Amino acid sequence: MDSVDVNRRNWDERAGLHAQSQEYGLQRFRDDPTHLSDVVRFDVPRLGDIRGLQAVHLQCHIGTDTVSLARLGARVTGLDFSAESLAVARQLAADSGADVDFVQAEVYDAPAVLGTGRFDVVFTGIGALCWLPDVDRWANVVSSLLAPGGRLFIREGHPVLWALDYEEPDRLVLDYPYFEVPEPLVESEEQTYVDTAEPLQNSTTHSWNHGLGEIVTAVLGNGMRLTQLVEHDSVPWNPLPTQMTKRGDEWVLAERPERIPLTYTLQAVKQ
Repeated sequence: MDSVDVNRRNWDERAGLHAQSQEYGLQRFRDDPTHLSDVVRFDVPRLGDIRGLQAVHLQCHIGTDTVSLARLGARVTGLDFSAESLAVARQLAADSGADVDFVQAEVYDAPAVLGTGRFDVVFTGIGALCWLPDVDRWANVVSSLLAPGGRLFIREGHPVLWALDYEEPDRLVLDYPYFEVPEPLVESEEQTYVDTAEPLQNSTTHSWNHGLGEIVTAVLGNGMRLTQLVEHDSVPWNPLPTQMTKRGDEWVLAERPERIPLTYTLQAVKQ
């Protein structure tokens, strides 16, 4: 079974668990028409005014960030390879009164499925790039989707974060690749990352890290001009339970949070 199939089975199974979780909080979207996901809310000052813009959210999962972008006024298409995730996303949009078009496809197939040069904004949220083996190919997809002058907006887990060994209770240990390597990191986690007791039957995943320099180089090499790169000391979930504390909606290291970046926001414009 190839990596795409392995990961799709895993995300199909996660979708229902995530839909029921407090972390994703789908009911808050139904109850409050102004509610935004934590990820999108964090970057509203950097997103700016997106009213009326054509946006595509790549790897949209169950649609919380996608609906949030629509609530900020964008005309949004969400794309994901998981049918189960998209079923949840479509129901969330319907329940929330959000006009969002959801399309099932792999990221690398997005230009063929959605068309080229269509979008003012390509948005990618946290925990997306690590499922893709080739970041340069991803940047080519982004550039193909964007209209001239269109903007890439990405908030992602920092490659330093993805390289950490999360099992170390009291130290920061870089144990996994920082740079992109050909072979995937094959892991088997019996539970997903939300608070649930239900085990995963399809527990194996294939992932890849991409260094920050590799990401920037891929963006520049595919006809985009970098306009912002901000590294953050916070992350929207708690990857190191014994070492982190809550600050607002995000988590930071309890001791000396200035030691490592945990996420970043990158923006670039297609020339």
